[in-house]
Amino acid sequence: MGHVIVVDLGFGDAGKGTVVDHLCRTSPVTAVVRFNGGAQAAHNVVADDGRHHTFAQFGSGTFAPRVRTHLSRFMLVDPLALAAEADHLRRLGVGDALDRLTVDRDALLTTPYHRAANRARERARGAARHGSCGMGIGETASYALAHDDAPRAGDCLSPARLRRRLAAVHDWYRASFPSGEAVPDVAACADAFTAFAGRVRIVGGGHLHGLLRSGDVVFEGAQGVLLDERHGFHPYTTWSTTTFANAETLLDEAGASAARLGVLRAYATRHGPGPFVTEDAALTAALPEPHNGTGPWQGAFRAGHLDAVALRYALEVAGGADGLAVTHLDVAGARPDLRVCRAYELPEGRIGRLPAGEGGLDRQAALTRRLLTARPVYAPLGEPVETIEQALGVPVVLTSHGPTAADKHATGQPLSRNPGTLRRTA
Repeated sequence: MGHVIVVDLGFGDAGKGTVVDHLCRTSPVTAVVRFNGGAQAAHNVVADDGRHHTFAQFGSGTFAPRVRTHLSRFMLVDPLALAAEADHLRRLGVGDALDRLTVDRDALLTTPYHRAANRARERARGAARHGSCGMGIGETASYALAHDDAPRAGDCLSPARLRRRLAAVHDWYRASFPSGEAVPDVAACADAFTAFAGRVRIVGGGHLHGLLRSGDVVFEGAQGVLLDERHGFHPYTTWSTTTFANAETLLDEAGASAARLGVLRAYATRHGPGPFVTEDAALTAALPEPHNGTGPWQGAFRAGHLDAVALRYALEVAGGADGLAVTHLDVAGARPDLRVCRAYELPEGRIGRLPAGEGGLDRQAALTRRLLTARPVYAPLGEPVETIEQALGVPVVLTSHGPTAADKHATGQPLSRNPGTLRRTA
């Protein structure tokens, strides 16, 4: 198969986890590398025997024996959430998940103090909430931008330094949010993080180079391109690079390359607030999902029709894809009322593409305001795979008609690295 980068081209929840699980079960994959986001990821995988797990930090190939997980330096690692996830996997019969885990020493640590700050800040926004997952991801990233001593995984190997850095985050939280929720004291947090370091392998950047030489590696992205910190629709975005860029940086450093696989549903979804041009309240009511409900922080799960305009934008800002995986085709087959949005009607006229240049958050906020006035121009969805290939100009290489690996089928079109595709670094 070769190395593959798996990225969601929408707002997330397109099925990256189930695609990664399929790749790990049907190809000689040795490891899954996480390259953005953190414990807020929610990649649902259902094994053929019915076991279900929502993968957050462990790679979604962990049900497959011997497949390792590596958390790269671009991950935001939450040791407490990781321990809880390992415990759930253990109850499902995967007792060696931690033994198969490595963590880059430069990965930032998400602490209870970041999480509490995240929730306090989101509460303060009232009705103008951004739709955070409440897991402290944005606070971890923003704190690190402002503080050179932000705690990292390697600090867990140095108890004195770890305690100093945790104390600094604790004091920052208390000063910033004096009426915020209660948090563990520094000593208890430091003890838990030190225990984490005693249970997992914390490694240098060269470890990934060895993984890439040892066999096929799947790079598993989190969230979706339309939520990207630079290219998403601000302020309803994440503090994370959700395109292929981080994975390609890691590959470039190792002198390797990978094929880029974009994942999308046969219809559109969005979790939480923000512009959603093709949203359809009737579809939202008709297509409830057992693992994607309304969350206290993220908000409601919303459904709509396939949006070719938004997907073209995602492909352009991500630098293109070599192939597509289309999920939820079983739903499309049961819903003849599904449509595809081929253009937007805006006050100034009809457009088929969104501007995709660099321009900063002010430019992205202006784009968001435009999208809030947009109206979809629809056509019948027709045969979904054919429609998607025609609209996006990228071959569909994998189709999915259900949640398990057995529900995935290769189309026969090859997934191979196309060196002529535009590449972006941000």
